[in-house]
Amino acid sequence: MTRVPLEVSGLTKTFPTPAGSFTAVRNVNVRINEGEFVCLLGHSGCGKSTVLSIAAGLERATEGGVVLDGREVVEPGLDRAVVFQTPSLLPWLTARENVRLAVNRAFARESRHERAARVTRVFDLLDIAEVADERPGDLSLGTRQCVSLARALAMEPRCLLLDEPFSMLDSLTRFALQDELLRAWDARRRIVVMVTHDIDEALYLADRLVLMTDGPEARVGDVLSVPFGRPRSRAAVLAHPEYHACRRRVFEFLEHHAGHGRPAARMTASH
Repeated sequence: MTRVPLEVSGLTKTFPTPAGSFTAVRNVNVRINEGEFVCLLGHSGCGKSTVLSIAAGLERATEGGVVLDGREVVEPGLDRAVVFQTPSLLPWLTARENVRLAVNRAFARESRHERAARVTRVFDLLDIAEVADERPGDLSLGTRQCVSLARALAMEPRCLLLDEPFSMLDSLTRFALQDELLRAWDARRRIVVMVTHDIDEALYLADRLVLMTDGPEARVGDVLSVPFGRPRSRAAVLAHPEYHACRRRVFEFLEHHAGHGRPAARMTASH
């Protein structure tokens, strides 16, 4: 079997609790190809973020694990960059200085001029050069999250890990940042694994959707290949003859696997 760059293999994660062991996910298996954009989709509590945390090296698997380029992930590394649900910027530094910290770590052997050029390029790529010298407290939530994305991209990671990065934003800001993410991803085609519970967001961004059953002991219940070509526009995706069939398939899966009487309507629909 051909080795893929990123593989989640037999991943099981059990947490100790006062009531005994709690198994969040059991025997999760996903193989992710070079330059692929994959969304993990499911109800809240289905273990999506647990899988992402293990891929980031922030948690250790109880059984199985994550392998990137033939090496097991056991700790955080510069080959992976994470963007969380809320911006995690240092408030006493400017946006530029926040990004520069990551660039200095990732490219320590480069000259000061080369590192500065990297910072400038990523601000230009995301069209936020005008806020580079502002501090996070002076920026909107959406712009702060865009700076967080800039910091992750500036590291040029092998794999970009996104944990519901747009879920706290209003619809218009979320749509704008989705477009910025796609544009930045298309420029380099790095591996992206994104956790979301927004069906329309997943269909717009991803090459494949990995659909998770509800926890405890959540697992991969289905995988949907997204049939829309690239580059994408939101209008073209919405008008695609297979769009509503794909959306219906995801809703039906979530409705079938909803636990504790939770309806599929709990999932977000952006459009």
